Amino acid sequence: MKNSISILLLFIGFLSFPQEENKNQQEALRESKNLTWEANKELSENNFVDAEVDYRKAIAKSDENPAAPYNLGNAYYNKETYSEAFGRFKQAGELATDKKAKHNAYHNMGNVFMKRKEYQKAVEAYKEALRNDPTDEETRYNLALAKEMLKNDEEQNKENQDNKDEQDQQDQQDQNEDNKEGDNKEDNKDQEQNEEGDQGDEGDQNEEKPDENKEGDGEQKEEQNKQPEQGDQQEEEQPQQPRPNQLSKQQIQNLLDAMQNEEKKVQEKIDAQKVKGVKTKTEKDW
Repeated sequence: MKNSISILLLFIGFLSFPQEENKNQQEALRESKNLTWEANKELSENNFVDAEVDYRKAIAKSDENPAAPYNLGNAYYNKETYSEAFGRFKQAGELATDKKAKHNAYHNMGNVFMKRKEYQKAVEAYKEALRNDPTDEETRYNLALAKEMLKNDEEQNKENQDNKDEQDQQDQQDQNEDNKEGDNKEDNKDQEQNEEGDQGDEGDQNEEKPDENKEGDGEQKEEQNKQPEQGDQQEEEQPQQPRPNQLSKQQIQNLLDAMQNEEKKVQEKIDAQKVKGVKTKTEKDW
């Protein structure tokens, strides 16, 4: 009998433990909601710092209050702290047990993705929101907008990639032309060096020739120096012959005598005219 009583008391204790735990959870949820209410009031009064503290306390008190992380996410979103906002919206969606709360959480997660220009993720978030509430027209509009932005973004990325590929191809072509031009310059340089080397060899060969010419010039000069002396000896031995069309001394003397005789005759005529007088014009007397 005593053992039976002990077993009965133990069974009663197990039954009372879940009730006590459930009571504590309810008390924690009540305190979390009160803190959330205080934080909402502080946020409406533009007291963000105190509101953030109370929201965090509310989240720590109970994991059955999705309103606390959701409202804190909205506060971060309005402050444009999108990373923190996304984390709180995600937390709210995981804690939510009803479809309306999940819808709101995923809808706002989609808004964060739109701000980040992560349009593919935004599309997925809005779709999840509509699964929980297909009647929300605002979410449907945001989904259509996200799809359009995603399409434009993909087209822009494709255009940028095409431009990049074209530019890379042009750069590669320019590089190949530069390399080809550099090879041509090297070939021309080697050719010029070879030509300069050949000219140097020719110069060495030409340097030997002036010595031969110089010796020949010396011999020719000696012969030329000897030739005038032989010419002088020939002029002394042979009498000078008149050149063609050239008068001899006797002919020149005869011409001078004839010219003097002519001048003498002319002078005699002039003297005779002076004696007779100058002719005058006479007038007739009627």
